Amino acid sequence: MLIANEHPDHGKPLDAADAATLGVAAASEVERFLAYREGHKPTPLVTLPGLARALGVAAISIKDEGHRLGLGSFKALGGSYAVIRLVVEEASRRHGRTIDISEFRSPEVRAVAAGLTVACATDGNHGRSVAQGAELVGANCVIFVHAGVSAERVEAIARYGAKMVRVAGNYDDSVAEAARVANENGWIIVSDTSWPGYERIPGLVMQGYTALLREALRELPEPPTHVFVQAGVGGIAAAVAGHFSVVFGTQRPFFVVVDPSRAACLFESARAGQPVKIAHGEPTIMAMLECYQPSLIAWRVLSRTADAFMTVEEEDAVAAMIQLARPSDGDQPIVAGESGGVGLAGLVRARADETSREIIRLGSDARVLLINTEGATDPDRYHELTGLDPATVGQAT
Repeated sequence: MLIANEHPDHGKPLDAADAATLGVAAASEVERFLAYREGHKPTPLVTLPGLARALGVAAISIKDEGHRLGLGSFKALGGSYAVIRLVVEEASRRHGRTIDISEFRSPEVRAVAAGLTVACATDGNHGRSVAQGAELVGANCVIFVHAGVSAERVEAIARYGAKMVRVAGNYDDSVAEAARVANENGWIIVSDTSWPGYERIPGLVMQGYTALLREALRELPEPPTHVFVQAGVGGIAAAVAGHFSVVFGTQRPFFVVVDPSRAACLFESARAGQPVKIAHGEPTIMAMLECYQPSLIAWRVLSRTADAFMTVEEEDAVAAMIQLARPSDGDQPIVAGESGGVGLAGLVRARADETSREIIRLGSDARVLLINTEGATDPDRYHELTGLDPATVGQAT
């Protein structure tokens, strides 16, 4: 299902604060910080000419975040960046001088970090990033996970030294519990979703994501005409749409937000014309997108910069995973986790439906940008859904 954005704010410029958070200068600062991260390198931008021919569009490019900083997800850019920024700012305050983010490994910063605790709720990937950032800077870390987070994902977070806390219920329940406990203990909550009175830190998380867009734009031979990005609470979708609205202005690409039909909080917010919390029903296999209430800062950005909202089904996500792993017509294989290929799933559904094609003007001249937001961060689940071993994808091609 696809609907056009009919919000009264659609097409209006971003708020000044959001434009600053997601703009070019901020993205350049994130990239400067990444230059000090050991092992950092830009992730691949993969062109898929065979798939483009099959779908009847001019070009498809996919930014493959399955290779990001050893975490296998775009979230590696957000949580760790926010943690280190916050610790460096606190060290600057205590030492009475501006400490540059390039000094995050210095004894001065680590001494301050040792007395701080950061916390968050997670479906898996954001928590790994926060825990990694805490380990890098020497801070304490507590991560809250809900009942649906797999043991493998919990173990992957704990490897970075985080204390793990299980919470009954779903993702939104874990967000509430993390905020409650952090407030009681004086911890710093580093969430990728925002609520009234809590926006700056989620804004820093989103700011971290903009680095992948700078990388992509440097490699694309022409700007995209269409962008399909999957959404949970909306952070990555808002980062992409917001940054592109700053860079391209009125010439920005047509932007489509893609939700799982079982957790379509942004789609339903678009229908309602305001952010809404939806009922928790049957879980979705798109585990990283299983969110039932949008981030307020993300909604504020997307209400202005998203052009359409759509949903995809469980089988669409699995089909996209398989399509990327076993491409036809000579395309490069890509390992995409359950949530990683959802943007492609949205493109396939939109291209197959005449009404959707007309709404988003998806013609044969379309140049589409997608983001593989995660690799096989749970290899067992990947094999269960696709029948493929992620370690061997592409070896036979």
